[in-house]
Amino acid sequence: MRRNPKEEIDDPRREILIRALSAGMFMGAAGIIQPVQAMGKIPKVLEPGKSIYDMRGKVSINGKKANIKTQIGANDTVSTGRNSHVVFAVGKDAFVLRSNSRLELSGGDMLINTLRLVTGKLLSAFGKTKHRMRTPNATIGIRGTGIYVEADPEQSYVCTCYGVVDLFADKDKQSTETITSEHHDAPRYILSNESSGRNIREAPFINHTDLELQIIEELVGRVPPFTMAGGGYSSPRRNTY
Repeated sequence: MRRNPKEEIDDPRREILIRALSAGMFMGAAGIIQPVQAMGKIPKVLEPGKSIYDMRGKVSINGKKANIKTQIGANDTVSTGRNSHVVFAVGKDAFVLRSNSRLELSGGDMLINTLRLVTGKLLSAFGKTKHRMRTPNATIGIRGTGIYVEADPEQSYVCTCYGVVDLFADKDKQSTETITSEHHDAPRYILSNESSGRNIREAPFINHTDLELQIIEELVGRVPPFTMAGGGYSSPRRNTY
């Protein structure tokens, strides 16, 4: 493999945001931690006509600089710069797009059919309709699920947080797998240059949390299917690797 994901440094502001939300706080536009009570119920279902819940740094929609009022449709391209992120929803699908990422959406009206993660990191919570996601080296068939994906030119990381997905290595027709997961049970790397039938490998759990999944599910009026005992967020189960 080209890199060790455990050594990867994620956006440090993401950790601050997660801790603030966990403690019942919210980071305001000026970067100041504010009590949730000052912002209303957090998280909450997005208001009609609103797409973006939170954004930081450089975010663009179809090449134009975005702001918190920018609407995102099912055929738009969303991009982020260094140390940036955007949390948004389109129809019944909700997302966290991390820094240095490019996401191309395709669909009709407010219904996304296909997503292309050109580069970067994406956490998604989908409605019950079927979707297809592409990365530079993989195709993922999605059947109403929560999923976290990282895309590099020769390697993809896919964690099926819950639900069912079909994984395909684009350069190897023998490397396919259907994953059924209840709670981050089977993360996978999808590779490009291994021998036939060996381009899907077991992977660790990295770079996303149950709290983030709860936030984006609530943006579209849902809750994650796993149990959060005592209101906390337990460590995910995973296979030995």
